[in-house]
Amino acid sequence: MTDDSKKLSAVPETVSFADRLAASQKFQALFQEGMALVEETASYLDGDGRSESKQLERPASLAYATESMRLTTRLMQLASWLLLQRAVNEGEMTADQAGSEKNKVRLDKLSSSTGGTAFNDLPERLQDLVVRSVRLQERVQHLDAMLYPREDVVVQEAPAENPVAQQIDRIFAAFGANR
Repeated sequence: MTDDSKKLSAVPETVSFADRLAASQKFQALFQEGMALVEETASYLDGDGRSESKQLERPASLAYATESMRLTTRLMQLASWLLLQRAVNEGEMTADQAGSEKNKVRLDKLSSSTGGTAFNDLPERLQDLVVRSVRLQERVQHLDAMLYPREDVVVQEAPAENPVAQQIDRIFAAFGANR
């Protein structure tokens, strides 16, 4: 077998878009955005937020307490996920170690109501922080699904003799769509 025929018969390596994204400047920007949002929220809740909450009527005050607790919980979970992924990117952990630790992070059970009377009665700054944190959560959930596909999700692969179809199926799976 000649060197040229060896090159032709070699199976090409698959490119993982999720891994590339997780190790890119885009991830770094997502990480910085997440950490900045944690700091901004802590500063607000310990400062202006306290005085704003004292001026609210009783129903709005209860909504404030509920949403600020949800917001804090969401941001701590997101920060945990971002720190785990950064540890993988920097070689401090393997993807398997992070996957095991990541199971302790709850990204899917962090809800907030971003509409309705109770939400609209909250101070604008708290509303803004909640909305931004929910958007960040959605982005992290999407990246998490690409990096750590769930085992209970069955991905149907094309027959081995069609590598193009396999790649297309992987792209669809990475974006959570069916072909």
